[in-house]
Amino acid sequence: MFIGKKLRVLVVDDTIVYRKAVSDILAEIPGVEVIGVAHNGKIAMSKIARLKPDLLTLDIEMPEMNGIEVLAELQSKYPTIGAVMVSTLTTDGGEMTMKALELGAFDFILKPSSTNQAESKKLLKQAIAPIIREFKASRNASRLLGNKGRFAKAPTPPTKRPLKPLAARKDSSQSAKTKPLVQKGKSEIVTIGISTGGPNALTQMLPLLPANLGVPIVIVQHMPPVFTKSLATSLNAKCALTVKEAEDRENIQDNVVYIAPGGKQMKLVASADGKNRQIKITNDPPENSCRPSADYLFRSVGDYYVGRTTAVIMTGMGSDGTKGLQILQEKGATIIAQNEATCVVFGMPKKPIESGIADIVAPLNTIAEEIIKSVR
Repeated sequence: MFIGKKLRVLVVDDTIVYRKAVSDILAEIPGVEVIGVAHNGKIAMSKIARLKPDLLTLDIEMPEMNGIEVLAELQSKYPTIGAVMVSTLTTDGGEMTMKALELGAFDFILKPSSTNQAESKKLLKQAIAPIIREFKASRNASRLLGNKGRFAKAPTPPTKRPLKPLAARKDSSQSAKTKPLVQKGKSEIVTIGISTGGPNALTQMLPLLPANLGVPIVIVQHMPPVFTKSLATSLNAKCALTVKEAEDRENIQDNVVYIAPGGKQMKLVASADGKNRQIKITNDPPENSCRPSADYLFRSVGDYYVGRTTAVIMTGMGSDGTKGLQILQEKGATIIAQNEATCVVFGMPKKPIESGIADIVAPLNTIAEEIIKSVR
C-alpha cells in the first residue's frame, strides 16, 4: 500500500491532449505526483528505470509499442509497477482492454467522446479519481502484474460461517427481522456481482466450472457498452460453459453464462406462458451509480428462485450488491464472498462478510469449487 507516501505516476499516451488532461487531473488528486509523460510505450520503458513510478496510466493503442506490449514488459522487468489502461469505446479497444485486464492491469478508464474540452476533462476526472484512490488503498494492486494477474493458492480453506439470527444483524431492516429464514435447497441458478478486477478474476474462476454444471449463471460486471461483449467473447474461448452477452427476452438455459450488457440493467422475468425464466434488458436508472447493477439483478433472481440460489459477490469498488444479497439471504440463498486477500479491491465483498450475510468466504481459486458444491 502507498499510505504515507505519494503515488508516483507516469502518464503514457500518444495524444498530447490526453497526456496533458490526465496529467493535470492527477496533479489535483492529493497524494499523487506526476513524475513524467511519454508519447509511446518504447519511450515509457526507457523512462521507468530512471523515474521509478508506482503506476502507469497507459494508452491502449499507440505506435511502436502499444499498451499490451508495455504490460508484457512490465511483467518481466518491473512486476511491482501497476497500470491503469486508457481505452477507446470501440470493439478493438474493448478487446485489447480485456487482454490488458487479464494480464493484470488494475482497471481502465474511457477516453470521453465529447468534443467539449471542459466537459471531457470533467468526465475524465470523474473516472480517474476513484480508481487512483482505490489503487492507493489496495494492498493487492501493485502485485497483480507480478503474478501475471493470478493469485496463488491460499494456505487456508474457505471459511464457512453459520448464519446469524436475523434479529442480530445490525444492517437488517425492521421488516426483515421478523421474517423467518427460508430453508436452503440445491441451487438452480448462480448469480454473480463483480467490478474492479473482475475480468481477471472471472478468467481464473469460470474455466474451473464444468460444462455440465447443470444450472445457468447470470453476471453483472460493471462495464460500459461494447466492453461486456468483448469480455463475453474472451471468456467463452476459455470456458467449458458457453459465455455470452445477454439478450433481451431470451430464455435462460442451463450451462450458459449470461453477462449483463454494459450501460443497461438486467433482470429475470417470467415468460409469457410462465413456463420459463427470461432475461429482461432495461434502461432503468442506475443503482449505486451502476448500470448494470448487481442489486438490480439480485432482487429479480430472489423473486423466482427462493431457497434455490447461489449468489457470489467478488472483487470490486463500492457496495453494489449488498442490499440485493440481504434480500437473497432472507429468501434462502447460499452466499459466497471472495476473501480480502485475493480481491483486487475489497469493496463489494467487505460489508456482506462483516455483517454476516456471507455463508462462505473463499479465496478466488476455490470459489468455483464452492459453486459446484451448492448446485449438486
